[in-house]
Amino acid sequence: MSKKQKFVRESFVTMTEFVLPNDTNTLNNLMGGKLMHWMDIVSAIAAQKHSNRIVVTASVDNVSFGKPIQLGNVVTLKAKVTRSFNSSMEVHIQVEAEDIPGNKKFASNSAFFTFVAVDQSGKPIDVPEAIPETDEEKELYAGALRRRQLRLVLAGRMKPEEAVELKSIFKFEENNG
Repeated sequence: MSKKQKFVRESFVTMTEFVLPNDTNTLNNLMGGKLMHWMDIVSAIAAQKHSNRIVVTASVDNVSFGKPIQLGNVVTLKAKVTRSFNSSMEVHIQVEAEDIPGNKKFASNSAFFTFVAVDQSGKPIDVPEAIPETDEEKELYAGALRRRQLRLVLAGRMKPEEAVELKSIFKFEENNG
């Protein structure tokens, strides 16, 4: 039996939040933990839409905080599955902030989260293959295996020499001495 397939676009989710006083630190900037909470929610919904299953967060790639998001800004989070493996899915999240009265919009953050689909007893379960269509989706799909191998190496679940896709981005000289 061939594996079920779904288009990447079918997992796309947009979530909008208004930054209120309870979401901010003493400088009136959005707290990083609150932003990560929102990113986890929007990416979990994308993973659920792709898998039609309960999902759990397996890993979060680097999240950097550049330009602060301020009290009163509107935050838009966009997420979609970039690639699926057996039971896991990589989800890309893009975050934009907008000062509506000031007519200013800026990209704030982006990250990759990994989710695992589980059955009712919490055991990993197969997910559909993700099919990219656009150039951006194809680029994210192509890089997903390297990112996955890097995550596995850093977690100690894969030996660096086994990360074939990861090695392909580096020029290694064989020591023939």
